[in-house]
Amino acid sequence: MPGTRELTGRALATGVLLGALLAPCNVYSGLRIGWSFNMSIIALLASIALWRPLSRAFGLREWNRLESNIGQTTASSAASIVSGGLVAPIPAYTLITGQQLALAPLIAWVFAVSLLGVWVAWYLRPALVGPASQLRFPEGLATLETLLDVFAHGAEASRRIAALGLAALLSAATRWVDTFVLLLPRWTPVEGLARFTFVFEPSWLLAGFGAIIGLRVGLSLFAGALLAWGLIAPRIAGPVVPLPDADAGTSLFGPLVEWLLWPGVSLMVGATLSSFVVGLWRTRSTDSGRWLRWPAGSAAPWPALAFAAAALLTVLLQRLLFGIDWWIALLAVPLAVMLATVAARVVGDTGIPPIGAIGKVSQLSFGLAAPGQAVTNLMTANVAGGAAGQCADLMNDFLVGRGIGASPARQAVAQSVGIVTGSVVGAIAYLALIPDPAATLLTEQWPAPAVATWKAVAEAMAHGIDSVPPSARAAMFIALFAGAVAGVLEASLPARFARRLPSATAFGLAFVIPASISMTMTAGALAAAAFAAVAPSLAARVTIAIAAGLVTGESLVGVFAAFADWAGAAGAR
Repeated sequence: MPGTRELTGRALATGVLLGALLAPCNVYSGLRIGWSFNMSIIALLASIALWRPLSRAFGLREWNRLESNIGQTTASSAASIVSGGLVAPIPAYTLITGQQLALAPLIAWVFAVSLLGVWVAWYLRPALVGPASQLRFPEGLATLETLLDVFAHGAEASRRIAALGLAALLSAATRWVDTFVLLLPRWTPVEGLARFTFVFEPSWLLAGFGAIIGLRVGLSLFAGALLAWGLIAPRIAGPVVPLPDADAGTSLFGPLVEWLLWPGVSLMVGATLSSFVVGLWRTRSTDSGRWLRWPAGSAAPWPALAFAAAALLTVLLQRLLFGIDWWIALLAVPLAVMLATVAARVVGDTGIPPIGAIGKVSQLSFGLAAPGQAVTNLMTANVAGGAAGQCADLMNDFLVGRGIGASPARQAVAQSVGIVTGSVVGAIAYLALIPDPAATLLTEQWPAPAVATWKAVAEAMAHGIDSVPPSARAAMFIALFAGAVAGVLEASLPARFARRLPSATAFGLAFVIPASISMTMTAGALAAAAFAAVAPSLAARVTIAIAAGLVTGESLVGVFAAFADWAGAAGAR
C-alpha cells in the first residue's frame, strides 16, 4: 500500500487514548479474577467507531487499515501492561515485605521490564512471523481477520461496534447502580452455603469473561468450586482452620483461602509446568531447536541499542529498588530473553501467553540461584514475566502487520508508546484500586489469585515446607501430583481428546477465588455456548464483541469508583 499514511499523529493519539482507558480495565479484572483480556479487537473496533464518522463529518482523510493497526498496537500494548507485575509479583512483594512502591519507581519498573520484551520480539520476528514460519498466532490472526472484514464490509463493522457498545452500556449501568445507587441482590442456591461464597454475583464482567474462556474452562471452574468450597471448606472450617468470632452471615472466605490456596496453587503449578515442559519438548524435537536461536532482525544499530538500554535499565532498577545482587540482576536478563522466546513460540502455537508458567520457571530457577531470598525470587521472575507478556503481544501485532503490509519498525515504535502509556496509567490505577494491599488483597472483594500464587511460590522457595500449614501439606502434594498428571495428559493427547479433559489450571484457580466468581463465569460460558448452538453464524461474529463490552463497561465504572474514593481520601487528608 505505497504512499498510505501509517504512523500518524492521530493513530498514535487514538492508541494512547484507548490504551489509557483499557489498561485500568485489565488491572481491575486481573486483581479480581486473575485474568486479563487481549484488547486488540476492542481497540480496533473503537478506533473505527471514532474516526469513520469524524472523517465523514469534517472531510478528513479516511481512517485506513494501517492507521487502525498502529492504533490497536499502541492500545493493546498499554492494556497488556499487567504482565509487568501490577497484578501479581508487585502486590506479592508488598504483602511479603510490607513495603509499597511509590508511583515514580513503580512506573519506571513496569516500563523497564515491559520494554525489554519489545526488543526481544523485534529479533524473533523474522523467524516466528516470517514467510517460512508455520505458526498461526491465533489471537493475531483473529485481529487480522476482523480488520480485513470490517474494512471490506462496512455493515459488519457497524454491527460489531453496536454489539460492543450496547453490552458496555448495560454492564456499566449495572455496576453504577450497584455501586452508587443501591446494592443489587445476591442470590444463593443453598442458604447454608452462602458463608462459603456460593452466591451469584450481579456482574456482567464475570459473565463476559465466562463467554471468552468457553465451556470447558467454565465447567472446570464450577467443578473446582464445588470441591473446594462445597466439600472441603465446610469440613475444615473450625476443626482445621480456626474461625474468627463473627455472626452466622459473615463470609468465611478470608480464613479458609489461607488454607485452600496451597492445594489450589499446587494444582495450577503442577499442571502449568508439566504441560509447558511436554509441549516445549515436543516442539523442540520437531523443530530441532531452530526457533530458540537468536535471529538477525535488522542490520540497523538502533534495535541493538534499544535492547541494550532496556536491559541496562532493568538491571539497575533491580539493584536500586530491591537490593538484588548485581550478578543475579544480570542473570535475570538472559533468562528473561530465553523465557520470552519460549512464550512467543507457545503463543504462536496456542494463542495463550504462558505468563504464569514463565513466572514459575523463573521463580524456581532463582530459588536455586538465590535460596532463601523471597524478594529476589519475586522480582527477578517479574523481569521474565514482563518481557514475555509484551513480547507475546507484539508478535501477534507483527502478524497483523504482515497481513496488511505494515512497517515492523513503526509497530515497534507504537508498542513502545503504548508501554509508556500503560506504565503510567496502570500504575496510577493499581495504587488507586489497592491503596493498602495488606488489608485489601486476598479478600472476597479482591481475591487476586495471581498474587496468591506468586506469593506462595516465593515463600515456599524461601522458607521451604515450613511456609505451608501442616494440615495442608498432604493436600498440597496430592494436588501437585494430580496437576502434573493432568498437564502431561493435556499436552500429550491429540487435541480432540485433550479438549474433553477438565482444565486443571481452572480447577485449581477455583480454590483461590470465591465460588461466586466461578459460578457467574460458568453461567456466562453456558450462555455463550447456548448462543452458539442456536445462532452459530451470528454468535461467531458478535460473541467476542459482546463479551469485550461487558468486561470493559463494568471495569471502567469499577476503576472510576476507586478513583473517586482515592480522591476523596486525598482531599480529607
